[in-house]
Amino acid sequence: MIKYSKKNFPIDGGIPTRKMDLSSKRILLTGGAGFLGTFVKQKLQERGANDKNIIIPRSKEYDLRVWENCYNLVKSADIVIHLAARVGGIGYNIKYPGELFYDNAIMGIQLLEAARRCEIEKFVAVGTVCAYPKFTPVPFSEDDLWNGFPEETNAPYGIAKKILQVQSESYRKQYGLNSIFLLPVNLYGPGDHFHLEHSHVIPALIMKFVEAKEEELESVTVWGTGTPSREFLYVEDAAEGILLALENYNSSEPVNLGSSEEIVINDLVGLIKKLVGYEGEVIWDEKRPDGQPRRKLDIVKAQKEFGFKSKTSLTDGLKSTIEWYYKNK
Repeated sequence: MIKYSKKNFPIDGGIPTRKMDLSSKRILLTGGAGFLGTFVKQKLQERGANDKNIIIPRSKEYDLRVWENCYNLVKSADIVIHLAARVGGIGYNIKYPGELFYDNAIMGIQLLEAARRCEIEKFVAVGTVCAYPKFTPVPFSEDDLWNGFPEETNAPYGIAKKILQVQSESYRKQYGLNSIFLLPVNLYGPGDHFHLEHSHVIPALIMKFVEAKEEELESVTVWGTGTPSREFLYVEDAAEGILLALENYNSSEPVNLGSSEEIVINDLVGLIKKLVGYEGEVIWDEKRPDGQPRRKLDIVKAQKEFGFKSKTSLTDGLKSTIEWYYKNK
């Protein structure tokens, strides 16, 4: 397999002198059949990647917790984009912390090790905003990633993803593996996973309000106090950011992917309620955890290093997501 030369794709970072030609690349896209993966595949095709060369392993056939599966998949690839993850909302994280830690950690560690052994051209590891410390100065800067422990309810998942940045940097230094590590904020959009236990906040709220409207319920119960804030990134924008980083970024230093649009959960609930057209009461279950107090990323580095900037406003993105849910639920 051909490795990037320092002339064209500098191993110590910087914008490359040419665009990456994806037309002949064999690309392993873990999680490619999932929510984010579907959009990343579409972006790859738009950039000339041959559909026959995009390898999307399904979990029923390739359990990525098994070393042999990771190695056999990676050895036939030039590029690996690792999106596969076991994820869920606050309740899911509280119920399955051990599984979330082990499954996410072992998948990433083994895939990176296989990439190193097979000397692939590039590895894109996609982490999570949950990796940041619970009390991180807002907006979250990549420099603050290691300055504390993550919020307790999702720390196992966050740390499992976070260690891939250490592995990426270590493998670059020792083996010259061109691997990068991206930190997207909470994603949402059409095709999201709508399930009351497994879902993140936006699909869970959409489900609740649509159900309440259709069943003419007098109230909807929402977890927490409504006081924390969150930032959300439309899934198609996130996919574009991943592709821009694949093409133009070559450093193991972490990079945030966000929208720079922060909203208090109480306001988010009100906005989704309005867009769905539900007119009942919202009841806050304050015995339930709020999660991290605030989340908002500093996205200057992504703009500077590979020209990424989100295009979809939260209101427009929510409208598209709600419309998709009505059509597909």
